[in-house]
Amino acid sequence: MHIIKKSKAEQPNFTQAIRFWFLLGWISFGGTTGHVTIMHDFLVEKKKWVSNAKFFSALNACMILPGPEAHQLAIYLGWKLHGIKGGIISGIFFILPSILIIWSLSILYALYGNTPLLISVFDGLKPAVLAIIIYATWRVSQKSLISFLHYFIAFASFISSYFLHIPTPWIIIGVIFFSIVIRIAAPEFILIKKAKSAIDSHEDMYYVNIDQGANKTSFKTITKQLIVFLILWFVPFLSITFLLVDTLFWQKLSLLFTQSAFLTIGGSYTVIPYVANLVTNKLAWLSKTQMIDGFALAETTPGPLVIVLSYVGFMAGLNHFNGSLLMGTIGLLTASYFTFLPNFIMIFMGAPLIEKSQKNPTIQAVLSLITAAVVGVIVNLAFYLGESILFSGKVISSLSFNPMALGWVLFSLVLLIKYKVNMISLILISLGYGAMRYILMF
Repeated sequence: MHIIKKSKAEQPNFTQAIRFWFLLGWISFGGTTGHVTIMHDFLVEKKKWVSNAKFFSALNACMILPGPEAHQLAIYLGWKLHGIKGGIISGIFFILPSILIIWSLSILYALYGNTPLLISVFDGLKPAVLAIIIYATWRVSQKSLISFLHYFIAFASFISSYFLHIPTPWIIIGVIFFSIVIRIAAPEFILIKKAKSAIDSHEDMYYVNIDQGANKTSFKTITKQLIVFLILWFVPFLSITFLLVDTLFWQKLSLLFTQSAFLTIGGSYTVIPYVANLVTNKLAWLSKTQMIDGFALAETTPGPLVIVLSYVGFMAGLNHFNGSLLMGTIGLLTASYFTFLPNFIMIFMGAPLIEKSQKNPTIQAVLSLITAAVVGVIVNLAFYLGESILFSGKVISSLSFNPMALGWVLFSLVLLIKYKVNMISLILISLGYGAMRYILMF
């Protein structure tokens, strides 16, 4: 009989936890790295509610799931600390401030986005955003590309997404199939050596620790959770599609963001190029310039970078209904709801199953190749942004090349890599640079 070791630490105060999750939503700048750092500093270092080993084990579990891992990590830790109610509170507070901010910025963009001042400010900000993507790719690749096979998968993923325009979900499925074949044909080629990890010898000091077993989930519990999720999905879906004008548009919008939430492993940098390609090329809801501007806006807000999808929903509604701010707002709320709702059910249902499989070497090896594929997709995003940022025309040529943009990209990379400037400081510097260009030009 398996006995789960219980923690000696007392359960943290729920009110104090609520205050932290609320504050986190307003100060969590800097992308996933910033979110993880703030949560680790408070929950592990300061309050000692979660052990270091368990924290990173939880992060690894969230990276396996589709969708933004930072939001899922907040839900996961809130759930571990205070059950379902804790997960719901932490998940909502993590994204609510960024939704409110991106909504305000989207309205300002819709009203004043074509003014010379904002155009100049965006021209200063967008090269910095490209530098941040390049820097993030470099950081991720250092940890995830550990063999020739991983480099090959990353390169093939980039070629497939950028040149062949294969959707990200199909790339991930292909990598999984390829991994299984390699595992059967040459298992020694895919299995990775397990690094020695220093696990805290005082795990029982923390309420949530690595010695705890995986949360038990019965078939009855999973069934109830699934029914609740389906109700929470279908009721808004039916309400939006049948109560608002243009049923087909709202159906496509709702299904697109639900699909992106369930089918994109690898976090925001995987979701964004997948959605961007659909809304700019296939559905034509946004122009490419609007998509890139939205990415720049999302970098200036707290919360997960995937909040740019809320902006996409706003602009889709705005453009489709001839500049209606009301329809844009409904589009933003719709996109936000269907993007973030699946994260809750994936944690409540999927996290316990992932916890049980984390020690399986085959599964870990397959996941490492999926992570390598994600690197290739991120490189695709950098190229997607770089085309419009570094070349002012629709055709890439020496005549349309923008040397000022390239210069600011390189300058931003120097600040990030050599001088360790944080992303928020870089964004503020870039905004100032864009405003200064406007003043000098006029």
